[in-house]
Amino acid sequence: MNTLKRNNSKYPMFLILYLFISVLILGACAHNEQVKQKVPAKNGKTNSLVTNASGNKWKLPISIPEGEFSKLAGWLSEKQILYITNLEQTSSIYRYELFTGKSELIYKSEYPIINVQISPSRKSILIHASKTNTEGLVTIIDTKGNVIFKKDFPSYELAFEWNPYNESRVLVTKFAEDWSFQVLLLDFEQSTTTELDVPQPFMKWIASNQIAWISWNVDQPSLFAPLNSRNLDTGMEKKLFSSVIHFSAFPDLTMTITINEQDQSMSSYSFYDKDLRKLSTFSMPQLTKYSDWFVPFYDYNKEKGQFTTLRPLSSGESDAYSEGFQLLNYNIKNGRSELIMEGLENEPLILSPTGGALLYGNRFEKIIDLNHKKIYELIKE
Repeated sequence: MNTLKRNNSKYPMFLILYLFISVLILGACAHNEQVKQKVPAKNGKTNSLVTNASGNKWKLPISIPEGEFSKLAGWLSEKQILYITNLEQTSSIYRYELFTGKSELIYKSEYPIINVQISPSRKSILIHASKTNTEGLVTIIDTKGNVIFKKDFPSYELAFEWNPYNESRVLVTKFAEDWSFQVLLLDFEQSTTTELDVPQPFMKWIASNQIAWISWNVDQPSLFAPLNSRNLDTGMEKKLFSSVIHFSAFPDLTMTITINEQDQSMSSYSFYDKDLRKLSTFSMPQLTKYSDWFVPFYDYNKEKGQFTTLRPLSSGESDAYSEGFQLLNYNIKNGRSELIMEGLENEPLILSPTGGALLYGNRFEKIIDLNHKKIYELIKE
């Protein structure tokens, strides 16, 4: 298939901004100035004990064995997290036991690691390392550090979307320096990569063989667009929703964000099951940007049916907004919401497997106990 290209001058501003935000999150650029936390954090000394909601004691902060802390990568289990360190031009991935305070080296890269993604089942780890400015190395390992797959991808930047229904398949989006792109379907069990002829770089899995995307018109930028899907086996496409501003997909759950028809200053978050039957909806104030919408960070825990998000206190322009964000849990099963904390910055978050805690921050350098409603530093500055 022919490589799909987009001219940067015609590319919608909201997609360019979205891409830069994605790169910031996935790359966790340490050089960007960190926004100070408004909620008092409980900073512990090395090996100090912190009792979490389950009555277990976390040993915080982490003592780095070697090199300089880069970022947290996510949860392997309720008691294990992954973090990355840098030493000169090399990077290392460590497993940290929250209850014992022990770090274990599981993988060392001879190149700087840009991004690490843990698979939905937490049995595999995808590592994106930078060999050069124009070549990325993708390595997939198991949780013991054994290499399952390795491949070079000539690119300026890479983005990934792991298939939660079939974890041997990953969507890989390759960006050139002018932000033209190719979307590849990587099957690392079969060691194959297949180019997909798709109109947008950001895809999500809504079934084992189906992907979905917001069909933004690059020639006529707008604030709303249809949500479309494609069956990769048959090639059949269909429109799922006629007008959305954002969407996300979790196992057997699709979430869309639209503007509230009765109150344009509010956004509506709607949740649908695998057959796209609506489960529940809630609204919150909507912030705007110059050419598109501002969507606060969020995550979802399937076992609890718990959607955790940051919520602005009022609507308006995001650049002028300074009131901080509330952290709240929304239960899509019963429609109830619970306020966890206030006065937070809009920074990325990852829920733990049971939904009792989350990693938080631009480098996921903090941990929040959702039940005790307390925040702690994972790394001592």
